[in-house]
Amino acid sequence: MNVVIVGAAGLLGAEMVREWRAAGHDVHALTRADLDVASARDVRDAVSRLAPDVLINCTAFNLVDEAEARPVDALAINTWAVRSLARAAAQAGATFVHYSSDFVFDGLTDRPYTEEDAANPVSMYGASKLLGEWFAADAPRHYVLRVESLFGGCAARSSVDRMLDAMRAGQPVTAFSDRAVSPSHVGDVARATRVLVEQRAPFGLYHCVNGGHTTWLGIAEALRDLLGQSDAAIVATSAAATPLRAARPMFVALSNDKLASVGVTMPAWRDALARHVRTRVFAGSEDPAF
Repeated sequence: MNVVIVGAAGLLGAEMVREWRAAGHDVHALTRADLDVASARDVRDAVSRLAPDVLINCTAFNLVDEAEARPVDALAINTWAVRSLARAAAQAGATFVHYSSDFVFDGLTDRPYTEEDAANPVSMYGASKLLGEWFAADAPRHYVLRVESLFGGCAARSSVDRMLDAMRAGQPVTAFSDRAVSPSHVGDVARATRVLVEQRAPFGLYHCVNGGHTTWLGIAEALRDLLGQSDAAIVATSAAATPLRAARPMFVALSNDKLASVGVTMPAWRDALARHVRTRVFAGSEDPAF
């Protein structure tokens, strides 16, 4: 298939390029320098020229707190650019893939959210992502995949990597003990995306995260165990009591049941975290933990 990936230099986009190329597809990787997604005309012209079978949007304005002060910028990327890309995909007859977020929920629950649960964002970022989901449906053949707490890949750009690097440097790690998430390894998300498209699963909305859920404190403790650093300093703190510009949903674990029902299974978050640590820290070693 002819696959166009927009946002190809980002954490998820770079992994998406690797996944689809490794599977033998023709991939056009477009970075911010190649395409201004905020320009509807540029988007229309690029998609018309490249004529993709699959158009994958990995762009996002993901600065949660900044979105409160810069709503126009957040909407330009997370909402209006999605509309332009979806309509261009429809015009080209392409399948459109877009990624959304756990921030579309308010976090006022005690069980993993399903795709049937009502969205109720509590921040500008979450609202912009929810609007983007709606506009993605302008492409008749579309997949919207909700991901959260992305990590993995070759670039150390995630919150998980910041924790990992701090521990390795002997520095204390501060982690929220009251915000529950389902972490998402970008390699697992990229594989699930490819399988979903290749198998021509029913179009629509899916949650796509690693299995299970934990708090950020739980992630920090798991990293400490994987590194074998029992003396690593971890400071538990409360997200609810931390002054942040944007409100955070507290419990945003996501259920993968719908994804599994179409034959796409996701590894558990602990397994994904172990693979990431092995890749970044113990690659080529004989560390007994792996």
